[in-house]
Amino acid sequence: MTRAPLSAVEASVYHFLLDHLAEHTFQPSVRDVGRHCRIASTKSVTDVLASLEAKGYIEREPGRSRGVKLIGYAGLAGVMPVPVVQVAPGQPAPVTTGHLSLDRALVPSPECYLIVVTDNEARTLGAQAGDLALVHPVARSREGELVVVRLGNRAVVRTMARQGQAVVLRAGDGAEPLALGPQDDYAVLGVLAGVIRPPSGPVANADGD
Repeated sequence: MTRAPLSAVEASVYHFLLDHLAEHTFQPSVRDVGRHCRIASTKSVTDVLASLEAKGYIEREPGRSRGVKLIGYAGLAGVMPVPVVQVAPGQPAPVTTGHLSLDRALVPSPECYLIVVTDNEARTLGAQAGDLALVHPVARSREGELVVVRLGNRAVVRTMARQGQAVVLRAGDGAEPLALGPQDDYAVLGVLAGVIRPPSGPVANADGD
């Protein structure tokens, strides 16, 4: 079932409910919601909650100030925070900019992290600029497997093959392969374990860190 769209106020309240549950493991009171979202009266907060319930985002228990259940969201159970990093000019290693909570079933190793892809050359491989590539840094890559590579101050997705001391990267779709040697500024960060495409464009900072 497709849920009805939210107004700006409804979205603000809904996001606050999500964030509060993730941080505190319990829901805020009606007064807490009003204070955080700058809603003047508890009746107005109650009206917004009623609208969220009618649109299928929450369920409420009558008579309880904190009796809100987020439909389809179980709080911290079964999820884990995954660092989000970016390649920054002049930095020898990617810089952590925040975290995203992901279902642990989707994260193959606690060492995994997400990195912002910076080019569009691997579109045919399923990754484009602004996507979050899930990197499995401790997995051993096999010939022709998708990997995430730092090229200077870029983070790219490529297939990889080894030729002696050289590494050959291919972007697909007829693009010229790139051969890299020990003198080149690059690092194979790890195997690509998944791709997340944000609905509203590139991710600059996942949680405000």
